[in-house]
Amino acid sequence: MDLTTEYLGLKLRTPLVAAASPLSEELDSIRLMEDSGASAIVLYSLFEEQLQQEGLELNRQLEHGTESYPEALSYFPEAVDYNLGPEDYLKHIARAKAAVKIPIIASLNAASPGNWTEYAALIQAAGADALELNIYRVPTDLNLSGAEVEQSCLDIVKAVKAEVSIPVSVKVSPFFSNFANLASRLEQSGADGLVLFNRFYQPDLDLESLEPRPNILLSTPMDLRLPLRWIAILSGQLDLSLAASSGIHRATDALKMLMVGADVTTLCSTLIRHGMRQINLIERDMVTWMQEHEYESIRQLKGSLSQKNCPDPAAFERAQYMRAISSYYVSPA
Repeated sequence: MDLTTEYLGLKLRTPLVAAASPLSEELDSIRLMEDSGASAIVLYSLFEEQLQQEGLELNRQLEHGTESYPEALSYFPEAVDYNLGPEDYLKHIARAKAAVKIPIIASLNAASPGNWTEYAALIQAAGADALELNIYRVPTDLNLSGAEVEQSCLDIVKAVKAEVSIPVSVKVSPFFSNFANLASRLEQSGADGLVLFNRFYQPDLDLESLEPRPNILLSTPMDLRLPLRWIAILSGQLDLSLAASSGIHRATDALKMLMVGADVTTLCSTLIRHGMRQINLIERDMVTWMQEHEYESIRQLKGSLSQKNCPDPAAFERAQYMRAISSYYVSPA
């Protein structure tokens, strides 16, 4: 059975990729992911705010005392002699690359353009095979238009792509007025792939402390519906790699994503719940299903249920909506 696929120009043994999560913080876990069948690993995210804070602290230290005597300026290194940004992340990339044979994809989590994008070049130099750019932002400014929010996303992608030659995938939320249009513009801005979607984590309120508190809910298979729908719409329309994210817990979940056109499926919540060996179980069940249904390769089934051959995708979506509403039956009391 041929499970090989291609994602961001990387040839992968299977379409099962370990998503960005705390599971990738330790080298032993990264090795276990590879041993369990992961075809690539996305490292945990480094946040824009961490890079900005690191830069502010470095500037403070470099400028300390310079107001006292001008001669002090000559003691400080030139900008080319020091690196901005957390060094530990760069070291972790290099160590991960040395520890496993599968591709290592770094992850940057961003909300706005800025000098932090220069750090992408350091990530490439550290050995990352690709970069996942997770753009997560909840606009709250009443004067900020949707067009401005979208342009900010595009500017971030352009700035990062200007720093690197490795492929860049963009992970975004679905909350845009016309996501298909944004996806097309992300491609025009240099994105090599899309990861659909990042999850909208909403805090809860603690009634004792009267403060917001984190409330992380792991995904369930029901969460795959939204990425399933949009990958089906975009597949074949854009020259981008497509990664399915959220809700992939079983072989059937992964197969659905591949059939609508995903190149890979990323796994997170199921690994947190069941452990890394879940990757091997999903692969085994995928092979069994494909054999039973007479598929010989991932290539054969990929995109077979996408909308690329549908003459009017919008009408198809409307028809599915009407069908869903009309088919729901409530038993009379």
